[in-house]
Amino acid sequence: MANYTAPSQIAERQIDYFADKHVLVAGEAEDHFPQQLLQHSASVTIFTTDYRYSRQWDNSDNIQCHFSEELSDDVTADLVLLYWPKSKKEATYLLAMLMSKLGVGTEIVVVGENRSGVKSIEKLFKEYGSVQKYDSARRCSFYWGQCENVPTPFDINDWFKSYTVEYQGKQITIRSLPGVFSHGELDIGSRLLIDALPNLTGKVLDFGCGAGVIGTVMLTLNPNIELNLCDISALAIRSSQETLAANGLTAHVFASDIYSDINDEYQFIVTNPPFHSGLETSYDTTETLLARAPQSLVKRGELYVVANSFLKYSPIIERSFGACDTLAKTKKFVIHHAMKRR
Repeated sequence: MANYTAPSQIAERQIDYFADKHVLVAGEAEDHFPQQLLQHSASVTIFTTDYRYSRQWDNSDNIQCHFSEELSDDVTADLVLLYWPKSKKEATYLLAMLMSKLGVGTEIVVVGENRSGVKSIEKLFKEYGSVQKYDSARRCSFYWGQCENVPTPFDINDWFKSYTVEYQGKQITIRSLPGVFSHGELDIGSRLLIDALPNLTGKVLDFGCGAGVIGTVMLTLNPNIELNLCDISALAIRSSQETLAANGLTAHVFASDIYSDINDEYQFIVTNPPFHSGLETSYDTTETLLARAPQSLVKRGELYVVANSFLKYSPIIERSFGACDTLAKTKKFVIHHAMKRR
């Protein structure tokens, strides 16, 4: 058996559901099951908000992968294979968009780990039609349903959550799509990180920008910097763009799988990095970011990182920079700082 995730394995058990269908794969897909799916389906297209997953299909000759926050109108499908995403709000967003774009008659297969809350599909899909569980294995569930009701037209502007944060007397508007890391306030870790920053100059990178909170505050306080923001999520990229626009600011926002699309050298790299991949705890992205950071900094360029106190990042920073300073520490968070010496 191929090295598939558990949700893909249960989909493989029910491969007949996909026979001769034009399948659109969406959600938290992680493996190459779509390649096998193509052997049974009329066609397979992928829609993903995850740049890392999108890059896996760059060299595919027979499967087109769309990386975006919103499915384009020229994509057609009669069956959606939805891998249940990590948040219920993101699932609600994806259902609203996909059903609106594809319309009445579209079949849907939903697969996901039971601990992910995949059972929520039973309530969430009611406004579109009927859905029912047909299989359960490997602690995962397999649902099949069909869109029977005319969906509400989808307008992405209806899905942004807006809130205001205050820092040093500045009122900053944040705009965030479902599934994007955002507390609805300037969270303690981010505030601690910004408090530790000096006056910024030159090129500055906000790595893992989320809704653009940190980047927008930095640019508001340091209007002469050249700010870049990057993230692996298309939803985060669009959110950051909207946040900047809401505050009358301009910066370059782009997708990058760690350093895949980072070609510049920066005076400052500032980050509140993630340590989850889907439902799992994962430190790989941040460890790679820290280990290779000097390569993307100018001489005497600086790295500022906020992390949970239990995460052992300082040895990695010491190996890559030669030294690591602790600028601030609470019971929950620590601020690491390092400078490129040569």
